[in-house]
Amino acid sequence: MSQVKYRRVLLKLSGEALAGEQKTGIEPATVERICAEIGVVLELGIKLALVIGGGNIFRGLSASAKGMDRSSADYMGMLATVLNALAVQDVLEKLNYPTRVLSAIAMQEICEPYIRRRAMRHLEKGRVIICAAGTGNPYFTTDTTAALRGMELKCETIIKATKVQGVYDKDPQKHADAVMFKRISYSEALARQLGVMDSTAITLARENNMPIFVCSMFGGCIRRVVCGEDEGTLVCE
Repeated sequence: MSQVKYRRVLLKLSGEALAGEQKTGIEPATVERICAEIGVVLELGIKLALVIGGGNIFRGLSASAKGMDRSSADYMGMLATVLNALAVQDVLEKLNYPTRVLSAIAMQEICEPYIRRRAMRHLEKGRVIICAAGTGNPYFTTDTTAALRGMELKCETIIKATKVQGVYDKDPQKHADAVMFKRISYSEALARQLGVMDSTAITLARENNMPIFVCSMFGGCIRRVVCGEDEGTLVCE
């Protein structure tokens, strides 16, 4: 483990990532690819907590914009994250990595309630914990959940794994001349509205000096970040 720089990590995955090319729902082959990347990191012996979005199934903010009550829409989005968490848990356990899904909304038949001390204990025992159902409250995104859980669980960094290599000055999928930042401050990310994470999440990270890495979820990029190699974009003070 001498090559590992970050020994306790919060990994944030978007729900859309689980959909693969089909854009919505859960594509098993894509989930398997993502879990294989996670497995490479786990073999390094790090303690890992996961937060997964639910946008591949239901996005509360979009639904509220179309007339649905925001609180109801957000609760539906939280339930979507539980579905994703169970899908990832299934694949990780088939790869022989012990996991626990901890939900901020009680549903005892399928997962444990999120209790910080219990989550810490699972990490100490080498289990991957998957934090589901967001914060349990409407009006908060899974980005904010990632920042909150990362600090609660005393993680050393937050890694946001995406479909692109890092943070760009504009959308690289739409603009061929987009320039990637190797390092950017919290304040600049907020001021330029770069979409790293939502403003609440970045503000929480800044107030608690929690570094955020943004990198691709494939090609061993997550492992390279954990090992301190030059990969992705670092958001820090």
